[in-house]
Amino acid sequence: MKLSLLSLAAAGLVSLGNLVQASVPPVHVDGRYFWNKNGTRFFIKGIAYQPDSNGDEKYVDPLADKSTCERDVKYLKELSVNTIRVYSVNSSSNHDDCMKIFDDNGIYVLSDLSSPDVSINGKDPSWSVDLFKHYTDVVDSLAPYNNVLGFIAGNEVVQNVNNTDAAAFVKAAVRDVKQYIVNSGHRQIPVGYSTNDEQETRVPMSHYFDCGDKADIVDFYGINIYEWCGDSSIHSSGYDERTKEFQNYTVPVFFSEFGCIQVRPRKFTEVKALFSDEMTDVWSGGVAYEYFQAANKYGVVSVSGDSVSTLTDFPHLSSMYASVQPSPTQSSSMSLTSSGQSCAATQKAWKAATDLPPTPSEDVCECMDKTRQCVVADGVDSSDYGDLFSYVCTKIDCDAISANGTAPGKYGSFSYCDSKQKLNYVLDAYYQQKGGCDFKGSASSVSAASATGACKSYLSAAGSSGTKPISVTPDANAVSKGNGTDNMSSTYGGGGSNGKNGTTSGHQKSAASTSINTNALVALVSMVVGGVAVLCI
Repeated sequence: MKLSLLSLAAAGLVSLGNLVQASVPPVHVDGRYFWNKNGTRFFIKGIAYQPDSNGDEKYVDPLADKSTCERDVKYLKELSVNTIRVYSVNSSSNHDDCMKIFDDNGIYVLSDLSSPDVSINGKDPSWSVDLFKHYTDVVDSLAPYNNVLGFIAGNEVVQNVNNTDAAAFVKAAVRDVKQYIVNSGHRQIPVGYSTNDEQETRVPMSHYFDCGDKADIVDFYGINIYEWCGDSSIHSSGYDERTKEFQNYTVPVFFSEFGCIQVRPRKFTEVKALFSDEMTDVWSGGVAYEYFQAANKYGVVSVSGDSVSTLTDFPHLSSMYASVQPSPTQSSSMSLTSSGQSCAATQKAWKAATDLPPTPSEDVCECMDKTRQCVVADGVDSSDYGDLFSYVCTKIDCDAISANGTAPGKYGSFSYCDSKQKLNYVLDAYYQQKGGCDFKGSASSVSAASATGACKSYLSAAGSSGTKPISVTPDANAVSKGNGTDNMSSTYGGGGSNGKNGTTSGHQKSAASTSINTNALVALVSMVVGGVAVLCI
């Protein structure tokens, strides 16, 4: 989905005039640091900038309303902020005005790629055509702006030792979004991950995202850390230990959220430590949580319509950010390292596979789907797909549509397709193996298309079991034209043991999905001895 600046401008999504008048140069990554164009290090003085949703809206795009951005930018400047982190962006909205306002005021944007209803679900992870489509749509909508600092491909997807397999899917997303940016001719905007500060997984997880082929590793790594409460210290907060853990990291690392609320008002004295000589050799700044006051009470301002009122934490964060100015290290004086580390063996607290899920291809899914003879009937509601999956997958092998990120990693050839396409695959496989294509009226026989050309090659590569890798050219890695609905859930805002009551969200949101979590279903039915018929034929 390569879009030129001219085509974006013609579509009304980007104003070329705004781009030409940009006041901030792009920041880039080289080795373990962010760099300004003039060769000095860039340090993030950031704040989370995501308003709560209004009414029936799933989320509010913080970059879509000019009046809101004009209202808030004066307060962001007063905070001495140079970066805002936004958690959900509507790729179909025009962001010219807000991005220009922030650009004119020297403010960069760090944007998550997910949204409350479209993200990698840590409980049943997948990396699908629909997710790839959503993520790359966000990339296309923001990539033309010079003040985009980076994209975050996942926020606290891995919660603890019980779902480390989800990391493989996030790492695949990082790999594919990075390659998409290259293939699309966009500026080389870094892509990273934002994690929680969970004791057992923090070290193996950080190593995992920085190991292996350079094409697979993150361009930066963020930690949502809430361990400094009140007038703490580098030692008592554990900042000294975290710094030691990352002293050999090969990409930029920063606090993607910070700001414990156990002691009020928050004086944000951790800012002095974060930007001190003791930490800046490793860390590249941080993002305070958060600008808008919400139910979790982390905000530094309260907003009512066009009116903004600063809260008790505001002057403390403002004075702290204004008081720190790390030494402007020159890139010419640094020995830059850009290659990842070697991947370690799995361990008790870390089971994620280094063999990653395949790059989703819409072409492959459409090829497979159109060559099926037994397919789900048009009148079957997607909410009923689960019963069909549960029945069929007790009778035949469904590995072709499932994905497992636990080492060594096992991914079906069609595991990234949408739920209907996956269901058509297993219904047809049942039909080919056992005969019968009715399923109480839930399926019907159709005239299947013949596989020719590239399609024939795809099916041949997948093999009769549908479990072998399919090689596709970059141009064939097209993403879905539809809206992503597979494995939908999202988390805004993390929180360590001292953050947000130890939960994963002050902005945690989820949406019921009409799609089926086929990985979980296949895993469940594989444990059933003798098979349990949920649907009889």
